[in-house]
Amino acid sequence: MRPYLATRGRTRPVQDIAIEALVSTTNAGRNRGIDPEPERDRILRLCHSPRSVAEIASLVATPLGVARVLVADLEAEGLARVADPHAAFHGSAEPARDLSVLERVRDGLRRL
Repeated sequence: MRPYLATRGRTRPVQDIAIEALVSTTNAGRNRGIDPEPERDRILRLCHSPRSVAEIASLVATPLGVARVLVADLEAEGLARVADPHAAFHGSAEPARDLSVLERVRDGLRRL
């Protein structure tokens, strides 16, 4: 129940964020101080080094949908940056063949 309180009951992010998207804390997020919401604060601290949305959900021990909502909110507030994994396509409809991000996500989930 607690994770959904952090999202105020929302189950969908304000923008679609892929689970393999890499999230990093911006300078504004680093300089903000402690966030009153513990999940948001933990995400900001974890993402001083880029982390995937799936990894964030696992480390914060929150459902993936909740993590996506929180990350989208943090990005909208300028506290986090989300690197779109599809931006490397440069408009191509063909997906990139570099699976390193997915492999790191898979390996991180296996270590849990």
